[in-house]
Amino acid sequence: MKESGARPRVRAPVLIAAVIVAAAAAAWLATREPPPAERRADAARLMNELMSGKVPVGGPFVLSDPDGRRVALADFRGKLFLLYFGYATCPDVCPTDLGIIAQALRDLGDAGGEVQPVFVTLDPERDTPAVLREYVAAFHPRLVALTGTEGEIRRVATDYKVFFEKVPMPGTKTYLIDHTAYTFLLDREGRFVSLFPPGTPPPRMATLLREQLAAGPR
Repeated sequence: MKESGARPRVRAPVLIAAVIVAAAAAAWLATREPPPAERRADAARLMNELMSGKVPVGGPFVLSDPDGRRVALADFRGKLFLLYFGYATCPDVCPTDLGIIAQALRDLGDAGGEVQPVFVTLDPERDTPAVLREYVAAFHPRLVALTGTEGEIRRVATDYKVFFEKVPMPGTKTYLIDHTAYTFLLDREGRFVSLFPPGTPPPRMATLLREQLAAGPR
């Protein structure tokens, strides 16, 4: 006769299955896409940090160019640095802002050689090396395209307070990317100086670049 207080015996296969299910659930919770409210909060936090002037913006990074070479921010030391985050199938703001960067560099004439423009893709899945190579060449011959793993790009974007997320297109299998669209200006040592809002007129950008070039190293 069994004691009334005895615990039921759990078979090993059942226990193992429960552990597997629990582990899978934990993994899903850790990797799932954050809900919209959480994503909006993340975007607001990054924007507040960027605009507050109270937290560091930017930092060193290493990504890959379309030829697979690893490229570091430090490789461009000695030049001013214009950094833009976007993606090649961006329908409007990216080509507009990259066109502005290219025109500002042309407006600088020979002094434009002292400014290095760099485009970091936020869409490594679709922006293959061939796509990136052709895309940046359409804007300026010295515009460098950089890519990396999703984790690498996320870390660099977060350092520069850039928010981005995929936005599925209804009724299709494709997506757009909602993202912060600022052009970051770094000094000759790779330190954050300022930013240009989307749509900054090329003459305005060129004027500020001339001032920064005239100021010399800090």
